Amino acid sequence: MEREIDNYINYLVDVKKSSQNTVQSYRRDLVKMMDYMNENGVNEVKDVNTTLLRSYVLYMEDQKKSSATVSRSIASIRSFFIYLLERGLVTGNPTEGLKPPKVEKKAPETLTIEEVNLLLDQPSGDTPKEIRDKAMLELLYATGLRVSELISLKVSDVNLSLNYIECHDRTKSRIIPIENAAKHALNKYITDIRPNMCADSEYLFTNVKGEMMSRQGFWKVLKSYAKKAGIDKDITPHMIRHSFATHMVINGADLASLQEMLGHSDISTTQIYLKVKPSKLKEVYDKAHPRA
Repeated sequence: MEREIDNYINYLVDVKKSSQNTVQSYRRDLVKMMDYMNENGVNEVKDVNTTLLRSYVLYMEDQKKSSATVSRSIASIRSFFIYLLERGLVTGNPTEGLKPPKVEKKAPETLTIEEVNLLLDQPSGDTPKEIRDKAMLELLYATGLRVSELISLKVSDVNLSLNYIECHDRTKSRIIPIENAAKHALNKYITDIRPNMCADSEYLFTNVKGEMMSRQGFWKVLKSYAKKAGIDKDITPHMIRHSFATHMVINGADLASLQEMLGHSDISTTQIYLKVKPSKLKEVYDKAHPRA
């Protein structure tokens, strides 16, 4: 079974071009499933059946795994067996009878508008690093970008004359307006700091060595300013994304426009942020963003 899992992981990397986080998650889920099967005397993928998988699901629930974790594991296992079935390595799909537990969607944890303003005010100096950090934080809250999207932005993705950035994920691109505070911080960084910090890089933001910033590197930046601001929350880049979305809705944004800005493929993902009201994207942004 280990060989088939390794081949599947290579398929995700080489063919599906899955992200590193996705690949690691699938590998972790499948190895745990394999360990359970081995402990129960099953070593070959062809011997895994629906009864055994149901037993594994019950085992995870007995281990107090969350509904989200169990559902993700089932999705990983199902995808694995579909891969095996398509290649003739198994004669049937034992995951067809598996039903994931219902996952209750909880309201995401956010910062208040006051906490966001306090956080964004922390990099207030004129050092190159603080000017860069100010631009990154302002842009993150102005757009609701994922941290991976923020650090992957290129200089060519920024259009300050028309007040927008272009964000690219693996399958599509989207245009996101930026408000005045973010535009000012970006302009100062691009004009005064970036030429000396990372002029040879295609990426908009880099570390002090001029190399592409890592997720962990930005996380440390965010944590340091949250501590400096005295914000007593386990702040994460995704919390800023949730705060952006929540504050937009509070101030009148409709979910259809918010879905487009956040890059959600399904509006049901965006519905956690309240009701839909019809409006145009740019008009919504100008009226709704707290710092516009």
